[in-house]
Amino acid sequence: MNRRNFLKYMAAGAAATAPAAALVTACKPGDKNGGADALTTGAAGTMTMRRNPNSGDLVSILGYGMMRLPMLPEGIKPDPVTGPFDQKMINRQVDYAIAHGVNYFDTSPVYCQGLSERCTGIALKRHPRDKYYIATKLSNFDRELWTLSESKAMFENSLRELQTDYIDYLLLHSTGNGSRDEQGNDISGLDACRQRFLDNGLCDWLVEQKTLGRIRNLGFSWHGDYRAFEYLLQLHDEGRYHWDFVQIELNYLDWFYANEINSSNVDAVTLYSELEKRGIPAVIMEPLLGGRLANVNDDIAAELKQRDPEASIASWAFRFAGTPEGVLTVLSGMTYMEHLEENVATYSPLHPISADDHEFLMHIAEKIFGQKEIPCTACEYCMPCPYGINIPAIFSHFNRCIREGNIRQSELDPDYRRARRAFLIGYDRSVPRLRQASHCIGCNACTAKCPQKIRIPRELQRIDAYVEKLRLTGETL
Repeated sequence: MNRRNFLKYMAAGAAATAPAAALVTACKPGDKNGGADALTTGAAGTMTMRRNPNSGDLVSILGYGMMRLPMLPEGIKPDPVTGPFDQKMINRQVDYAIAHGVNYFDTSPVYCQGLSERCTGIALKRHPRDKYYIATKLSNFDRELWTLSESKAMFENSLRELQTDYIDYLLLHSTGNGSRDEQGNDISGLDACRQRFLDNGLCDWLVEQKTLGRIRNLGFSWHGDYRAFEYLLQLHDEGRYHWDFVQIELNYLDWFYANEINSSNVDAVTLYSELEKRGIPAVIMEPLLGGRLANVNDDIAAELKQRDPEASIASWAFRFAGTPEGVLTVLSGMTYMEHLEENVATYSPLHPISADDHEFLMHIAEKIFGQKEIPCTACEYCMPCPYGINIPAIFSHFNRCIREGNIRQSELDPDYRRARRAFLIGYDRSVPRLRQASHCIGCNACTAKCPQKIRIPRELQRIDAYVEKLRLTGETL
């Protein structure tokens, strides 16, 4: 650990990474509300649980993110109700999750082509309502949805789609994201937050719904403009609104490097510390940073395996995200059953990161930071591109080539020819020519929507210039 990170680590306080004996408990599979049998010491095979100090909810440390649901096999006709999503597999995975102690399910009106809430509702309705918590969001991103009436309608539709009378955890979605007005001028994340949730009276109406029992916990998720994060916490401090939880991005790379990767971002240690000192539970998104921390390059993977040969690469990131005592649950988008099974095992029970492990992961983070990957998490908020560009797929391929050593600048490099071929063939296979970076005109429609504040057109132009260089050198593929 270098001196800068050591000072940051000391400033954050040992409490941010120490095990929390008072809050970390274990629960029998399927137990939602706890009780004497649920408050065990965490025997093997039991899901670690965290107590929400605001509501008393006993929540599984593993939360099921319903953002990337299983799809029907290619060639199968879409279902008239659930579209291209494999509801039978969704049901099967939800059943497995609940049977193994997972009780927090996170969705949104905009996930999975607008069908995530519906698919989630179908799967969960088959279980007793007191066995799970539903988290969904006010995802009123488009300006025509900023009115009170439209936002109310979105909430009511969520109840219908989820087949429930109440939402356990309701979030103001992505509160720091900016937007554009009708003239195309940028609206800051702070101003957009005020217009979406406060100036229109929406937050006051949501508080009323909480009083009526239709919302049990009210919170927000944050990306982007840090002033929006500070403003919402100020409202909490002043007593105007009480936030029962807040969803933030936290992983071992973002802990100290989010701001250095992108100056518009804020280090996770700062976000977490602001919530911890107020006693606001944190819900964690992007523990794997869009899969980047599960798909590290061979050198880094070897270091992780040398330290613990039995642990998977992804488990290091999940353990890190779950260790801070103020974390209520860690969300994972588990498209495949094997991911669900592995994550359940990692958290049954959670073995918290030690101080030595923390220092080791900060060393790993420093190495990953040095690779200069594009910090895309494949959330697809930037999509659809008006010109058909597949932005996440382009960034994913570029980052993968960095990790695999297939980015070579000099033709004198003895491995240039092999790397060139690997990059170009992989690019054409991953992204059809009409959806590649060369078609970007720099309209910037995507930039304001990006939670990571990536300068997307600039990165696309950089990638396209590299592609053109590769295509103009060497043999024809």
